[in-house]
Amino acid sequence: MSEKNREGKRSARDRMAEERERQKARDKQRRALIVGAAVVGVLGLAAVVGLLAANSGDDKSDASGPTVVPKGATGKDQLALPAGKDSAKPTLTVWEDFRCPACKQFEDGFRSTIHELTDKGQLKVEYHLATLIDRNLGGSGSLRAANAAGCAQDAGKFPPFHDVLYKNQPAEADDAFSKNGKLIELAGEVDGLVTDSFKKCVEDGTHDSWVGKSNQAFQDAKLRGTPTVRLDGKDIFGDQQNPLTPQKLTKMVQEANRS
Repeated sequence: MSEKNREGKRSARDRMAEERERQKARDKQRRALIVGAAVVGVLGLAAVVGLLAANSGDDKSDASGPTVVPKGATGKDQLALPAGKDSAKPTLTVWEDFRCPACKQFEDGFRSTIHELTDKGQLKVEYHLATLIDRNLGGSGSLRAANAAGCAQDAGKFPPFHDVLYKNQPAEADDAFSKNGKLIELAGEVDGLVTDSFKKCVEDGTHDSWVGKSNQAFQDAKLRGTPTVRLDGKDIFGDQQNPLTPQKLTKMVQEANRS
């Protein structure tokens, strides 16, 4: 074999070895991203999920079929589920995913404060539903729970069912909310919610397309992740240097009512 041929074979082997090393590095990086997403803290995870959603392209799979808007939905394209009195001056806008652990953390920390402010007529809330966890971790619990929330809105019982879902949120990797029977079982904790019409709405996925449009609106808005919380359009949650507290939220609402 000539020296030139031997050099050519060595060069090919070298290129193949280099390519294998590059592939190993890419595989290692992907594994690190997956592991990192699984072990980061709750608020960090929300940021990771939001980043992945922003970079994953449009997801319109939930938006097929006829769109059935829940009764009383408000806002642009009727994609918001309201709570509180329309006469309240300031509006709290919350983007959330029922499978999102950071959303549960927000709800657990601020639920009583938001209820107090809405009950007093000082605040109205607009909830927008997203399905980021389904997209990034697989499953359909975000979609199924959001559809059930729309069914509860039809029955005039969205706020209490919303709270029940967060109080009973499964572990993030557990797609328990994908089971309609589980959602109907939890709905039993809300007086008068479980009716034949509610069960049919849940089981038929009546509001699936509406949920898909809400999730698409979330992506189109290029929001940082869930929860995204805004008071009269100003982002007030997620700044770790100046974290929101129930006391700060109450003060901001009171100031908005005085202005």
